[in-house]
Formats: sequence, structure tokens, C-alpha cells
Amino acid sequence: MLGFARKLFGSANDRQVKAFAASVAKINALEPAMTALSDEQLRAKTAEFKERLAKGETLDQLLSEAFAVVREASKRVLGQRHYDVQMVGGMILHRGGIAEMRTGEGKTLVATLPTYLNALEGKGVHVITVNDYLASRDAEWMGRVYEFLGLTVGVIVNGLSQNQRQQSYRSDITYGTNNEFGFDYLRDNLVYDVSEMVQRGHNFVIVDEVDSILIDEARTPLIISGPTEDRSELYKIVDLIVKELILDKSNYDFDEKQRQVLLTENGQENVENMLIAGNHLGEDTAGLYDAANVSIVHHVNQALRANIIYQRDKDYIVKAGEVILIDEFTGRMMSGRRLSEGLHQAIEAKEGADIQPENQTLASVTIQNYFRLYKKLSGMTGTAATEAQEFGDIYKMDVLEIPTNRPIARIDEDDEVYRTAAEKNVAIIAQIEDCYRRGQPILVGTVSIEKSEQLSELLGEHRFEMDGKTVKGIPHSVLNARYHDQEALIVADAGVPGAVTIATNMAGRGTDIQLGGNVEMHMAKWRQEQLGLGIDPDPKVEHAEKVEFEAKIAADKAHALAAGGLYVLGTERHESRRIDNQLRGRTGRQGDPGKSKFFLCCEDDLLRIF
Repeated sequence: MLGFARKLFGSANDRQVKAFAASVAKINALEPAMTALSDEQLRAKTAEFKERLAKGETLDQLLSEAFAVVREASKRVLGQRHYDVQMVGGMILHRGGIAEMRTGEGKTLVATLPTYLNALEGKGVHVITVNDYLASRDAEWMGRVYEFLGLTVGVIVNGLSQNQRQQSYRSDITYGTNNEFGFDYLRDNLVYDVSEMVQRGHNFVIVDEVDSILIDEARTPLIISGPTEDRSELYKIVDLIVKELILDKSNYDFDEKQRQVLLTENGQENVENMLIAGNHLGEDTAGLYDAANVSIVHHVNQALRANIIYQRDKDYIVKAGEVILIDEFTGRMMSGRRLSEGLHQAIEAKEGADIQPENQTLASVTIQNYFRLYKKLSGMTGTAATEAQEFGDIYKMDVLEIPTNRPIARIDEDDEVYRTAAEKNVAIIAQIEDCYRRGQPILVGTVSIEKSEQLSELLGEHRFEMDGKTVKGIPHSVLNARYHDQEALIVADAGVPGAVTIATNMAGRGTDIQLGGNVEMHMAKWRQEQLGLGIDPDPKVEHAEKVEFEAKIAADKAHALAAGGLYVLGTERHESRRIDNQLRGRTGRQGDPGKSKFFLCCEDDLLRIF
């Protein structure tokens, strides 16, 4: 009965989307009038809207005209016109909701609509992305539309001075990451004079990849700390003892599922004897668990966690003598973020890196509490429906699924499961070889840096017959936290016929892989090469180069489409289904064909632990 009613009246989501139809029709009716305006007249609309707001009109009353103005500006500046479904997404964001949109449906462009409308109040609009690369890209890309309409745009990235931050926050629209905004808020609470504060209030924020930031990282505390006494020698001593201790597994119990490790009675006795032998316990103490040695017990436990639980190239990398954490959800380096309570120092001792002093907390806020400061909070993502109840309960935000502009042509195949990792790898290599031969671009998702590099090694050693010759190695690119500087260029070529890209979770969010290649990225690379040769590109030469690139990319896209579009291959399942869905979502953008498939085995962490 319920299924029949849904067919007759549509789902609740369908009915909510249809409720916006009248507003979309009103915006569309304004399009001819906006098209007839000159650039100056279109730009003058911003001043007109601000004046009308000052006289008592509301943002809701201006919405239709403001959205029509942004659509026209985008057509002129970017050559991109907002679809009707994108207008619906913009209205949801303006109302403080979450717009769930599939990959390639233009979330970045959708954000320009409510961002422009709310920026007219002059109180500042913040747009949050998951990393500095996307913040800089979107500020530059969409900033052209805002600046065309007379608004100012700023971007907050790592390494800016206090003065640069103040200027960016004073812009009408400010892009940045949740970490940068959160730490600026904490620093503002530690300044002695109000003139030293960089932020100017929390009016309206749009959070891109909202499920990652408001759900996955909700309880992550942002902490500003100051140094305490240096105990680096103690960390080194305890690390050497623990390294010897863990050679015998009877000394500890390890619960991989709960990520906990504890000394057994045997282990406690052995570590105590080793500390006594080295004269590392306090004088006149009865043993390791005497009250005077409580800090040493803590050091032993942290060294045990560092050596057993935390794995290099999975949980962290060592770069230029520094231990840098890896975000398990995004696969990116978290520079500047450290584990607390001496655990980070224990990992530094384990890796022989310089041990930084321990810190004491000066100010702290969780991501969840920071975003609750905003008067109006909204968000976008491709995967929020699974967490709709949590968004409603905690943030009082409704999730609305926006229909795709074109029907989805992606095929999600059933998982293939193998007994061993070796058998699974043979099947993965065979699938990659098949795609490479046929000229089908393939994106291979791995769960860690270590796994991505192991697969890269296997591809490099693989021998196969092609055109009557034995070929060694399949050409490929690797995208992980080690090569984050090359991310834009690797992604730009990931949709080229026959391209093989091995990636960690870095390729899962905010990555738009265009079949055939990306014109803008190729042009940016070409300009850089010209400037490197001391040549200032002539506009006519640049235009001719762009026309040539566009023709090549169109031909390459046709080849990639004929081969089946982008193939997404997952090498393991993640604990979070949303991360798997994000990887799948890299293919089948804007109605393009595509295919996704996961290859699993009984030795995978998820199957083994759970």
C-alpha cells in the first residue's frame, strides 16, 4: 500500500522539490530581461539590491531577481548557466538546509546563488571546503562571478599573516577550511585587544562536503596549546624498552577492532624489570605502579599505542623529519595537527624524528560547537541521506535530495570477493590491464598510502602482451598525501583515454574528473610553461592554443565514452559507507556512462576485524 501511494503522490522528497517549481519559474521568467542588460547595468543590480534591503525589503523578497542576476553573470564570466535543479539547490541552502547533489551536478556553482544573495547584507558569508586546494580553487574560480558583480572575495589558507587574514575576513565572501576558521576563532579569543581579532562575526556559512565536516569530524577538538617542560629523553628511553618488549606477543593484548592495546601481567613485570635495570624509576619507590612513577606508566602506555596501533604510511607519514598525521576520511595530510597526551611524541620517538615538547591547552572548541555559532548554517554533499536523522537531531537541518539534471548512466556492479590478497591483486591487475588496452580511464581507490604504493609497484612489474610485444609495466599516476602538490595535474589527466590513476581517499571528495581532460588545467599548465621559458603569452596565441586543446579533449572524450566512460575500482571497503559512495560518485557525472566495482578479499581489514 505504501509503495502504491509513493508511486501515486511521489516521495516526501519529491513533493518538497516540486514545491520549489513556482520559484524556479519566476527566476526563469526574468532571464530574458537579465540577458538584455549590459555588463554595467547587470553590475549595478548589486547596489540596487543593497539599497532595497536598507529600505526594508527582505532577502526572500530579493531571491528571484538575485538568483537571475547570478545566473546571467555566470553565463557571461564562466560560460556556465545554472540548471533549474541547481536553482532548487540554491534555495535549500538559503533556507539553512542541506542539498544532497550527485557528483558532477555542479555543487560549486550552486553555492554562488545563496552566497551572493546573503552577501548583500554586508555581514559576510563564509564558504567552507575540506582542504586548502579546493578553497583556493573555488575562491579563484567562483570569485570571478562575485567580482564581476562588485563583491569582494577572500580566501583563508595556511601560512597567511594576521593582516592578510583580517583583510580576507572583511571581504563580502570568504573561502577556507573548517580548521582555519576554527583556529582563527580560538586565536581571536586569546588576543588582548579587539583590534587584533581577525574574524568579524558568524552570519551565514555554506559547508561543502557537510557530512565529512559536521558528522565525521564533529567531535574533533581544535586545540591551541603552549609548550611545557621538555621530556624528549624519557620518550626515547621508554620507546627502546617497548620496542624490545613487543618482540614477545605474550607481553600485550591487542584489540584491533577497538584500537586498544594493554600490557599483560607478564608484560607489566617485564617492563618494570627493564626500567629498574636501567635505573629509570624514581628513588625509594616500591615499583612501576608506585604513585611516584605514574607519569612513566603513562609514557609506557603511549609508547605501546605508538608502536602497535599507529602505522606509518597509513595513520601518518614522516616528511622532512616531521611526523604528519593522515586524515582517515580524506587521505590528506593534517599539517599542524598533533595527537594529545604525549602520543604524538611517542610516535616521534618510534620514528627517530625530532621530539617536539608537550603542550598544555590554552583554548579549545569542537567542530560541532564552532559551527553552532553561525546565525544560519547550510551545507552540500553527495552523501548525506544516510545521516539525515543526525543532521535533524543535532543541527536542526533538513536534507533534500536534488534530482540530477540528466539521468544517471553509471552501472554499480556487485563486489567480487577473493580468498587471499594475492588472488585479489591478480584480478585487480587484470581489470586495470583490460581498461588500459581498451583506452578506458580507470580510477583505483585504495585505503592507505602504503596500499597505493604496493599496487603501484605491482603495476610497474606487470608484464603483458600488447601489439605483438611483451610490455613491462602499465603507465599510471599515484595520488596520495605524498604527492598532494601534483593533485590538480593528476586529476586533470585522470579522464584521458587509457589513464590509470591509483588514489587514496584524496580522490573521493571534491574531485571532478572530466572525461577527455580538463581544458582550464591544461591551459594553466601551458601558461606556466610559457612563463618558465620567459615568454609572456600573447592573447591570440593563447586563444589558438585553447582551441587546439578543446579539439583534442573533445576527441579524447569521445574515445573515453566509447570505451565505457570512467571505471572506478575500489580495492577495499571502508568502515563508512559514505566514503565508498564518494569514490563511486567520481564516475557517471552529468549523465556520462561509467562503471564502479569493489574487489575484496578475506584478508581485508574490514572483513578480518569485523
